[in-house]
Amino acid sequence: MPVVTIRGQLGSGAPEIGKLIAEKIHCDYVDREIIARVAELLNRKEKDVMEKEMPPGSLMGRIVLALEHSPPIPSPTGMHATEPYLPAWEIPLDDTLYLAGLKSVIRELAASESLVIRGRGSQFILKHWPGALHVLFVSPLKLRVKRVMEEMKMDEESAKKEIVRFDSSRHQFIKKYFNAELEDAVHYDLVINTEHLSFEAAALIIINALQFKN
Repeated sequence: MPVVTIRGQLGSGAPEIGKLIAEKIHCDYVDREIIARVAELLNRKEKDVMEKEMPPGSLMGRIVLALEHSPPIPSPTGMHATEPYLPAWEIPLDDTLYLAGLKSVIRELAASESLVIRGRGSQFILKHWPGALHVLFVSPLKLRVKRVMEEMKMDEESAKKEIVRFDSSRHQFIKKYFNAELEDAVHYDLVINTEHLSFEAAALIIINALQFKN
């Protein structure tokens, strides 16, 4: 079952390419915000309701199932945490409960079906996962600024600030929890520069590479 983890600088095309890959190999695309949001909403006491609202075959249903199969996560007080999650944009860097739960969810999802996962340290969580392909996307800053301006409808200065904010927060998260540099090429099977490659071409390169990963 193919598993692809993708990470990319803001404006490098990572989410767009990830969705293209998932569409072409007919699998789910899981974004870090999706995992965080569903985890935040999950209340184990409402398990029956959640199962009715989120069929097991759906992406959300699979995430709920992964959360239910995850082992209890001990809190610093020794109690078991039932809601150790926050939305991705509110996760404090010292929230080890969130990280422990996230690892469990990502591994459960990867074990169940083919998957494309974006960000949140998935390239480290699944580092030794059989057949998993880990990809980093990069692009020159000038092109990234142009793409962010177009996508987010903002001026050049605002786009540059958004890129710095986005990249900085991701670097901090990876450094703190995985003691690694986010853009160190040694953590990836492929590093793709999207300056002269269309997103479609990048997706096809990754799909073709899957057959060679063992």
